[in-house]
Amino acid sequence: MRLLERARKEWFMVGIVVAIGAAKLEPSVGVNGGPLKPEITVSYIAVATIFFNSGLSLKTEELTSALVHLKLHLFIQTFTLAFFPATIWLFLQLLSVTSINEWLLKGLQTVGCMPPPVSSAVILTKAVGGNEGIVVTPLLLLLFLGSSSSVPFTSIFSQLFMTVVVPLIIGQIVRRFIKDWLERKKPPFGAVSSSVLLMIIYTTFCDTFSNPHIDLDKFSLVLILFIIVSVQLSFMLLTFVFSTRNNSGFTPADTVAIIFCSTHKSLTLGIPMLKIVFAGHEHLSLISVPLLIYHPAQILLGSVLVPTIKSWMVSRQKGVKLTSPTV
Repeated sequence: MRLLERARKEWFMVGIVVAIGAAKLEPSVGVNGGPLKPEITVSYIAVATIFFNSGLSLKTEELTSALVHLKLHLFIQTFTLAFFPATIWLFLQLLSVTSINEWLLKGLQTVGCMPPPVSSAVILTKAVGGNEGIVVTPLLLLLFLGSSSSVPFTSIFSQLFMTVVVPLIIGQIVRRFIKDWLERKKPPFGAVSSSVLLMIIYTTFCDTFSNPHIDLDKFSLVLILFIIVSVQLSFMLLTFVFSTRNNSGFTPADTVAIIFCSTHKSLTLGIPMLKIVFAGHEHLSLISVPLLIYHPAQILLGSVLVPTIKSWMVSRQKGVKLTSPTV
């Protein structure tokens, strides 16, 4: 019973496993030109649906107030879109001499290039995960992966603009007219986006399993899993140490936002973006695997660390109040 309750709570992660398993059983259903017509239904309709949904759910007033924290915003942007991908690139230079599958390593680099989640429980995550990622991430992918991205940048940007930016803006406009209804009914925005995302993941792996030349060894997969968890823990520790220095100027609450926002990566934006940047690439699903691992890993680590971090934040905030001069 408890297992069933847990599976219901983590239905999206279970869905990822089911989607990949279904793609393995019958890949012909979701390949380009197949019954699902993913070249249209996924590349345009599914991706646009996710970001129209994001536009509807994104509270502009919260976004605006969060952007007032300029120093915090700047630190998170610099860490996640500059330091993170550059450090991963340097690390991969060492890993390139190993026997780890090269496409999984390229996938690890794509994880480094991704922006933070657009929709998150933390308002500041919303503030740092929007338009910058849509423009910067494809540039980073082209910079670090070079010729692996066979689609011209102009085509990438135009498709991103039409399937990501435009639906997001339309969603925000529609929200203005039905804001009261949305606040009252509270539609399941997260569940809708996650369901559509599962379809994208399914069709991506259908392409893989229909290609007989692609082989993934378990050794590489286990090593990538270990590397991803190690990278997340290392970067969380690094951001904690940096943001708690005496002269950092960050509050305990800022530190918590930095730890999670700087190290989390968006699967919702990442998978559609990879689908666009690596359109038609035979190794697309292998490139996607590290991001698919990173997502549940960041949720799992977050759930494990939240009680400890919350306890630290509360004790620090009490300490600050106790040492504050009385009037």
